[in-house]
Amino acid sequence: MREGYGVTPRLHCFGESGNAYKAALTLTLCGIAWEPVWVDFFRGGARRTEYLRLNPMGEVPALDLGDRVLSQSGAIQLWAAERTGRLLGPDREETLRWLFFDNHKVSAQAGMLRFLGNFLAPDRRDPAVLAWLSGRLRAALKVLEARLSEGFWLAGEEPTIADLACCGYLFYPEPFGFDRADWPAIDRWLDRIAALPGWQHPYDLMPRREGASPSLGPLT
Repeated sequence: MREGYGVTPRLHCFGESGNAYKAALTLTLCGIAWEPVWVDFFRGGARRTEYLRLNPMGEVPALDLGDRVLSQSGAIQLWAAERTGRLLGPDREETLRWLFFDNHKVSAQAGMLRFLGNFLAPDRRDPAVLAWLSGRLRAALKVLEARLSEGFWLAGEEPTIADLACCGYLFYPEPFGFDRADWPAIDRWLDRIAALPGWQHPYDLMPRREGASPSLGPLT
């Protein structure tokens, strides 16, 4: 337990969640000791009564601090950065600008694409929806590629929670229309993030369903 927190923060998460990964990676790189609590999301774990008491939004992640619970990855990231003085960057508003860009433009598309294309049965996948989301994601990636072609990090000259937010889904192996080879500046940026001390792949950082393969396979 890290002195000053009262209790060890407990992150309710599951390894397949890019949003949980953003929170887990931020806590880790901020030097905050935390404990994972696995949520059986694919079997309705986030909709169970006991979890809804913790997080009425019925979403993952949720960070239990003992006296309060934080939900939404961006809020957890901001809490960790402000608590430790790390990864906020010299320009808070610029960091938040890219954090919100991720929440609305990158993860919102990448997360849904990855879920629909990998974790639903093929007969439940709507090609029109997948095509629309792919176009939206590509537009967001173009913005990231342009920004990262100008500098090493999104919000200045050092890594921030904005970088850890925007990369949240981009380290996963399941296909969702993102190929690092197509985005050279993003590719180099992901290598820089992976080189940060303490970095871990999402499947190493958070627990997964027992016996899970690199892809869970479709949900019927």
